[in-house]
Amino acid sequence: MIGLVKKIFGDANEREVKKLLKNVDRINGLESSLTDLSDEQLGAKTEEFRARIAKGETLDELLPEAFAVVREASKRTLNMRHFDVQLIGGMVLHSGKIAEMRTGEGKTLVGTLSVYLNALLGKGVHVITVNDYLASRDSELMGQIYTFLGMTVGCNLHGLTHEEKQAAYACDITYGTNNEFGFDYLRDNMVLYKEQMVQRALNYAIIDEVDSILVDEARTPLIISGQAQKSTELYYTADRLVSRLSDSEDYTIDVKMKSIALTEQGVSKVERALNIENLFAHEHVTLNHHVSQALRARFIMKRDVDYVVQEDEVVIVDEFTGRLMAGRRYSDGLHQAIEAKEQLKVQNESMTLATITFQNYFRMYQKLAGMTGTAKTEEEEFKRIYGLDVIQVPTNRPMIRTDIPDVVYKSENGKYKAVVEEIVQRHATGQPVLVGTVSIENSERISDMLKKKGVAHQVLNAKYHAEEAAIISNAGQHGAVTIATNMAGRGTDILLGSGVADLGGLHIMGTERHESRRIDNQLRGRAGRQGDQGSSQFYLSMEDELMRRFGADNIMGMMERLGFDEDSPIESRLISRAIESAQKRVEGSNFDARRVVLQYDDVINLQREKIYGDRREILNSDNIREVIFTMIHSVVERSVESHCSNDDVPEDWDLDGLVAYAHSHYLPDGRITKDELWGKEKEEIVEHLSNIVAQLYDEREETIGEETMREFEKVVVLRAVDSKWMDHIDSMDHLRQGIHLRAYGGNDPLREYQFEGHNMFLEMIERIEEEIALYIMKAQVESKPKREAVAEGQAVDSKAEAGPKKPVKRDDNRVGRNDLCPCGSGKKYKVCHGA
Repeated sequence: MIGLVKKIFGDANEREVKKLLKNVDRINGLESSLTDLSDEQLGAKTEEFRARIAKGETLDELLPEAFAVVREASKRTLNMRHFDVQLIGGMVLHSGKIAEMRTGEGKTLVGTLSVYLNALLGKGVHVITVNDYLASRDSELMGQIYTFLGMTVGCNLHGLTHEEKQAAYACDITYGTNNEFGFDYLRDNMVLYKEQMVQRALNYAIIDEVDSILVDEARTPLIISGQAQKSTELYYTADRLVSRLSDSEDYTIDVKMKSIALTEQGVSKVERALNIENLFAHEHVTLNHHVSQALRARFIMKRDVDYVVQEDEVVIVDEFTGRLMAGRRYSDGLHQAIEAKEQLKVQNESMTLATITFQNYFRMYQKLAGMTGTAKTEEEEFKRIYGLDVIQVPTNRPMIRTDIPDVVYKSENGKYKAVVEEIVQRHATGQPVLVGTVSIENSERISDMLKKKGVAHQVLNAKYHAEEAAIISNAGQHGAVTIATNMAGRGTDILLGSGVADLGGLHIMGTERHESRRIDNQLRGRAGRQGDQGSSQFYLSMEDELMRRFGADNIMGMMERLGFDEDSPIESRLISRAIESAQKRVEGSNFDARRVVLQYDDVINLQREKIYGDRREILNSDNIREVIFTMIHSVVERSVESHCSNDDVPEDWDLDGLVAYAHSHYLPDGRITKDELWGKEKEEIVEHLSNIVAQLYDEREETIGEETMREFEKVVVLRAVDSKWMDHIDSMDHLRQGIHLRAYGGNDPLREYQFEGHNMFLEMIERIEEEIALYIMKAQVESKPKREAVAEGQAVDSKAEAGPKKPVKRDDNRVGRNDLCPCGSGKKYKVCHGA
């Protein structure tokens, strides 16, 4: 095996694998002794291992025995025995790295080795998959091994009750999707009682299809969203307006950047239609935003490519899998703009209540690992963002799939005619064919052409995803023709039918290159599993999006000069290399985009960790009096500092203003006088005021009772923290959207965002402390208060917003912005303490 490894993977990878092979020998040496154990004796090994861990033995020391036990349990429960290369994969996962294993090498079984070993610590292991179907399937199938060995297995699916989620997370091993784990984290940091939390500390996670989750879905964050009450008529107005604009004259589309912008003539036309002088004036920011989103919706977002319309609803199509993303919505008003374009009912926009990127969520795990068939192309990103090395695990049998060079046609029409002819010819021999498309529209186009040819086939796209696992698993049977959008059915094995190997195995036909080489490799990887026969080839046209974006003009000119018609292909490795070069450029651009998203999220992530950490301490503490008193002391210090400046002599200090502020914020009226403070040093004034606060605090607690006071403290703190934090998220979002304009002034937008974001956070902390001081010291408490959520929202996907939204639910006791301020100043709350 070593020679093969060196030949295929090179020295660095070979050295790593060679090092792991020593443990493979140890595991194999234990196999015969375990076969003699009874089921009960084998199952008892778990408690034995845990006892040895308690005495100081490490997981690394236990690894050979634990892996051997899992292999034996797998043989007895699933009739599956781990190959040596699968043992290597398990060790890669245990070491906190990414195991790149080709399709069909049994990654799901590989995961059981490291999952079991790390679950022995009793801190919980999370196995992350790309959808609920795979999470449910894997937890039931692989769960047989864990249950046999005395461990508990949970499955964290969408739609579970709160109690069911708690039970799933309490298990030794928990399966689920990346979205569900991320949303549970956000929801846990919005609960009002510690008993409502579902997650334990984030210990160890193994991510299946790690490239899909940590790269493809890392562009935009997870969001908990509530509803913002805004007029929807403006969306219809903007759509009617842009529908009358002319291409090139009124707007331009940048194909490479996938952006759209008004020309000067277009701007003038919009201004006349809206009867305004300057579309870019500050007071017209909202109008400008609606026009921009209407342009995107009408001229960039394509029906049956980016979304479909079902039952009078716009349903997003996942660009990577082709699946429908039911119940999810584009953010920033784009979804509403599409609804207006399609003449559907426009739903209200949403407000962000909590948010986090997948990068920052998964980096919170104590240890992280992943597995996929395609990771090497994104190795730099995995290393730089997550600190994850990629190790290529050798195949159990040599890969013999034939990858035929791309063929390029002048037009899309010529390409699809050639694709259908090739399908017809191969189908006539009985060879199974799997056709990969990039959109629902293209899959149905090929389907219609095959129907006219009388070729029986299955269509697997977002409209029929409920049956995808069954359809894709049969794609290798004799005479099968399957059309699939992108990588629909990923994670499902394709087994070759009887006699198919003699016909050349499964043939993969790609109808367009994806901007990411990984997606193309995933499609190719559906053939040639476990040393099977197979082949693949991509059919392209000069009208494909990737070709139009990069270098199509030169090739098209050459085809014109050589007299190529639409039915004549060019088959050239030179073109294939040019396309791969274009893909590398796009991948680099996409990596930069994800890196920028992360850089900006890192700013708010530090703030989020501080707020969430403090919030958890509040929930877990029985008595937070000292925490609150520290906050009030800060308010006192700031009030003294602002009224007693070091630049002034004590005689010029504004003691009247200090007394007035103290009475309005943390002391009852008339409690102190200017004369009490006269002649004291600043530190003495702070100490004097703090002593009065402490005395009043004691009197207040004695009056309302200790139990009521403890609950009152938590009610006030949670409400202040949650409301101010949600406002802060919204403010940071607005800052982020406009910060790029700073570049025109020669400033670095990211540095500006970091600087201003930090100052905004400090201001938020001050507002939190002031509100807590005000309500703790001055609010009337007649009965034991109840904790109530500041707002309730819906989970929003990383690519879209979940809907329909629940309206924002505010605390019944919350002061209205136009109500008199409870501090007694006689001013409205919005210009006093609500400012």
